[in-house]
Amino acid sequence: MKIHVKKGDIVKLLAGNDKGKQGKVLRVDTENYRAVVEGVNMISKATKADAKHPNGGIVKKEASVHISNLMVIDSKGNATRIGRKLGANGKLVRYSKKSGEEIK
Repeated sequence: MKIHVKKGDIVKLLAGNDKGKQGKVLRVDTENYRAVVEGVNMISKATKADAKHPNGGIVKKEASVHISNLMVIDSKGNATRIGRKLGANGKLVRYSKKSGEEIK
């Protein structure tokens, strides 16, 4: 399966408790087809005391989401499917199927 999202993309969540929310992709796990999106799918994690959290406690953080539940937002603000075509420099570039413009 090809992965249509990259680190830094703005995406919209299509399913789950946070359906409809948008966020920036922070990390992509290509082996498990999962991505971590900023501010989406928040979990509470109990942590031991360390230098960062001297007293330990409960920390809120983002959990991963399967990439099939994500849709890339193009520069016009539309959720769109992604296509690949040869660019002017001879390399594959991603483009928006809805508007036809290149996605950087």
